[in-house]
Amino acid sequence: MPRFSERTPTIRPAAPAAPRPESAPRPTATLAVTSAATAVALMTYTAPMVTLPETAAALHTPLSAQAWLLNGTPLGLAALLLVAGSLADDYGRRRIFLVGTLALGITTALGALTSTTVLFTLARIAQGGASAALLASSLGLLVHAFPTPRGRLHATGVWGAFVSGGIALGPLVVGAMPNWRMAYGVLGVAAVIVAAVGIRTLAESRAPRGGRPDFGGAVTFGLALVALVAALTLGRDGWLRAPVGLLLAASAVLVGIFVLVERRAGTPMIDLGLLRRPRFLGSSVGGLFTGLAVIGLFSFLPALLQQTLGLSAMDTAWLFLLWSGLSFGVALQAKRLAGRVPPRLQLALGFLLHAGGAMAMLGALDSGSWARLLPGLVIAGVGSGLLNAALPLLSVESVPAERAAMGSGAQQTFRYIGSCAGVALTIALATSSGSLARGADVAMVVSAGLAVVAAVGVGVLRERT
Repeated sequence: MPRFSERTPTIRPAAPAAPRPESAPRPTATLAVTSAATAVALMTYTAPMVTLPETAAALHTPLSAQAWLLNGTPLGLAALLLVAGSLADDYGRRRIFLVGTLALGITTALGALTSTTVLFTLARIAQGGASAALLASSLGLLVHAFPTPRGRLHATGVWGAFVSGGIALGPLVVGAMPNWRMAYGVLGVAAVIVAAVGIRTLAESRAPRGGRPDFGGAVTFGLALVALVAALTLGRDGWLRAPVGLLLAASAVLVGIFVLVERRAGTPMIDLGLLRRPRFLGSSVGGLFTGLAVIGLFSFLPALLQQTLGLSAMDTAWLFLLWSGLSFGVALQAKRLAGRVPPRLQLALGFLLHAGGAMAMLGALDSGSWARLLPGLVIAGVGSGLLNAALPLLSVESVPAERAAMGSGAQQTFRYIGSCAGVALTIALATSSGSLARGADVAMVVSAGLAVVAAVGVGVLRERT
């Protein structure tokens, strides 16, 4: 009989499975998808600008409540951008981006089905929350895909240009549609398509800190913002009335509570110590005044043009394109200035040009001639392009690379806080006098003054990290 070895064969335990590595980023695809999603988000943001009279009529919205039709999306953006940026860094930028883009598609389509001012405003707030997830995670994805300073300069420049591109295309797309409801349906489908493409092209990245999301900070910050916007909206009927004062006081108290919550939180939405960094402070101030002075004025200007000059929605969209189209072109080329002109000085120049443009438009609405607006729109468009190019670059340079989404969220939070306040203030100023044309002139002067203050503020900050 054959002899068999009596040695028992050694059974070696299987080696533990190695953690699945994150897929390598695809820079060009990442830039294309995030830029496309950003453009769709900004198109949704600007949709009510040229259809405000039609939308208000369909929803039976009184003049005193029309600020809410414009402010729903920026309110959701401002309330959730910080927490979205923190969640993106901790739980995955790709994951938050895709959730936000898909949610934007769904909520935008739902907005087309609303029948009351309240429901429309709630849908717009939800769109803002979805856009917050999309926008805050976009720059984090780009920083991961473009790790070198040169690559980051290119990527943020293109992304900033598509902010202007979305603002430029939004009114044209909406104005070309038979009605505002169909426009929202088309934009909703576009967002879903971008989300589907992103599933196949984007690579995951994260910078986990541990701990739980800062929901306490999100709640107190969101309530503070709602109180502020409500106060500014009600201020149109009298700034010294008790409800306005109470809402402003409530907003201030809630901001104080927010600061206390952030100082005690293990993983705060925003590290308040960053406000001591000149670059971060410049990014925050630049974002705040871009919303307050620029977005605030140009969000309501199309409606003013329709009501004072009798322009159609499509005519207004083409006129608006002169400003936003120039902004897109300038933002796309402004990266060539970055090696010679620091981003904060680009911001200062952008604010000064906006102020000059606003002053150049004085008296145009009262004259009854849209041609009087052209020089001011050109000057302000160049200024807006410089702002949109410099802000994203400064926001990611002002924080550590692993916290890029938080830095982006912080800058954009201040931007949309300013937008909420700016829209409410512009409407209050434009409608408080006996004539919309004269009220618009007051709003333009205030916008120009705020821009000059911002230019001085960011210009004097020292360039150090």
